[in-house]
Amino acid sequence: MELSNRLNDPALFRTQSYIGGAWTGGETSFAVDNPANREKIADVSDVGEAGAQAAIAAASEALKVWRKTSPFERARVLLKWHQLIQDNTDDLATLITAEMGKPWREAKGEIAYGAGFVEWSAHEAARVHGETLPVPAPGARGWTIRQPVGVVSCITPWNFPAAMITRKAAPALAAGCPIVIKPAPETPLTALALAELADRAGFPDGVFNVICGDATKLGPVMTGAPEVRMIGFTGSTEIGKLLMRQAADGIKRVALELGGNAPFIVMDDADLDAAAAGVAQAKFRSGGQTCVSPNRIIVQASIADEFVSRLEAKISSVKAGDGFAEDSDIGPLIHDEAVARVDALVKKAVAGGARVVVGGQPLADELGGSFYAPTLIDGGNFDLEIARSEIFGPVASVYRAQNEDEILQLANDTPYGLAAYLYTRDIGRVHRMSEGLDYGMIGVNAPMVGSASTPFGGMKQSGIGREGGKWGVEEFTELKYVLLAGVNS
Repeated sequence: MELSNRLNDPALFRTQSYIGGAWTGGETSFAVDNPANREKIADVSDVGEAGAQAAIAAASEALKVWRKTSPFERARVLLKWHQLIQDNTDDLATLITAEMGKPWREAKGEIAYGAGFVEWSAHEAARVHGETLPVPAPGARGWTIRQPVGVVSCITPWNFPAAMITRKAAPALAAGCPIVIKPAPETPLTALALAELADRAGFPDGVFNVICGDATKLGPVMTGAPEVRMIGFTGSTEIGKLLMRQAADGIKRVALELGGNAPFIVMDDADLDAAAAGVAQAKFRSGGQTCVSPNRIIVQASIADEFVSRLEAKISSVKAGDGFAEDSDIGPLIHDEAVARVDALVKKAVAGGARVVVGGQPLADELGGSFYAPTLIDGGNFDLEIARSEIFGPVASVYRAQNEDEILQLANDTPYGLAAYLYTRDIGRVHRMSEGLDYGMIGVNAPMVGSASTPFGGMKQSGIGREGGKWGVEEFTELKYVLLAGVNS
C-alpha cells in the first residue's frame, strides 16, 4: 500500500522542505526506505546549500518579529500546534513506523511524549523572567532579563523522528527563537509532517523551517552562518565534537545530547521480577536504538544466576516483526549496516568468552528486513568491545560484580554519562549510589527517565545542556544584567 494511502490526512505526506512559510524543492532528491522490507516509500527533495542559506535568512528575518511577539501569543500558537499534533497522532505514528520501523503502538507513544514538550514549553513561554538584584552602590537598582538567544539550528536523529524535534523546537520557539531543523535523511517524513502542522498552527513565516538534504552541504551552513547563534544536536559523540569545532569560530552556543553507555544495576536486595521487567522495557524500546538504553547490566554476583534466568524468560517472549503487525514488540534496526554492526559486537563477545542465552543472530532471512533477534548475553567482561561501545540494538549483556564499590567503579568506567538505572530497596543504597554514579539522569526502580517536566541531559562526553522543564527553555535565552544608577534613595 502506498504510504500516503495509509494516512487519514494525505496532506501530511510531504516530500519538499519547508522554508520561510513555503514548500521548497531541490534539484536532486534522495530515497527514503522502510527498514522492515527495504522498499522505497518516498523520494525527498535535497535543497542543498542554497536551501540551507535561504532557511537561515528566513529565520533571521523572522527573528525581528518573533522575539518581540508577546509570550502569551507564542504560547497560543504552540498550544495550537500541540493540539494539531494530538489530533493527528495516528498519521504521525504511521509515518514513524514506515520510515523508522518501530511498532505503531510504540510510535503513538512517541507522539504523546513529544507533544508533551510542546504543551509544557507553551506554558513556560510566559514564565521566562528575570530578577531584581541587590547592588552595592547607593541609589542604584539592578535587575536581570532573559531574551531569546537568536536563530537556532536543530539537527535531529532518526531514532525518535518526532520527539527529538519537539524537545528542541518547542522550548526554542517558546523563548522567542526561530528555528531551522535538519532531520536525519533516514526519517524526514515525520519532520515534514510536523512542519505542515506548524504551518496550520499559525507560526509566522520563517519562524519554523525544515530542510532536507546532504549533511555535508547543509551542515556547514547551519553551523557556520553568522545569523545562527545556537546549535541544538542529538546524535553521536563523534558528530557532537565536530559540531562543537564548527561552532567555535563563531563562539556559538551548543546544546548537545550525545551518546551513552548506560549501566543497569541490580543489587541483591532488588525486586528481581521488577528489575527484569525494567530491563525488558528500557532495553528493547525502539529496538534498543536509544541513547538511554541499558548497555551494561551489572548484577550483584550472589543473585546473578537467578536474575539471568528471569531475564531469559522475559526476552524469550519479545517478538520482532513489521511495526504495522499487531503482535510485534520490536521492529527492525534502521538499516542493514546497523544489523551488521550489532552482529559483529555479539560475535566478538562470544569469541571473548561470553555466552549467548537467547537470540544472537540476524533475522533477515526469516523476516525479510533489517531485523536482529532479541538477545541476551551472559558471562562477558568489561574489556570486551560490547561493554565499551554503545550497542544501539536489541542486545542485553549481563556482567557480575561483588559489592557497591566495585559496581560503582565499573559503572563509571566509561567516557559517557547520560543515563543509569539502579534497582534496590535499600534507601541508604539509593542515596549512596545515585550520588556516586557519574550520570546526568538516574532511574531508581524506574526504567524510563525522560518527561517534559524534568531535565534531560548528560555528563562527561554525553553532552552539554539540558532539555525539558524550565531548564529546556532557559537553554535558548541570554541572561542580561541591567544596572540603573542615579535613582533617588
